[in-house]
Amino acid sequence: MISRRITILKPRDISLHRMAAPLPTGKKSVNLAATVRVSRIRRDPPPVVKKAIERDPDERDIRAGVIGVVAFALAIFVITLGFSIYGGWSPSQYNIEINNL
Repeated sequence: MISRRITILKPRDISLHRMAAPLPTGKKSVNLAATVRVSRIRRDPPPVVKKAIERDPDERDIRAGVIGVVAFALAIFVITLGFSIYGGWSPSQYNIEINNL
């Protein structure tokens, strides 16, 4: 049978001189009490912001609705005319006469 020995370290067994020390850095420390330096980079002033034109949402919705209805009606007309021409009918077969009263 193999016996294993477990050793428990007590605080007095750990010596402080064996601990790792932080490495020195090449950076200089920052003096926070120094005066603030002003940037010497010259910049153009920001451009003047143009005011956006606010449109009435109701007017925009009405305009979009009218455009949608007209586009849908035009699409239905073109589809109907295409099927009619494919079937052999043409609007040029009819003469329209207007009589002045």
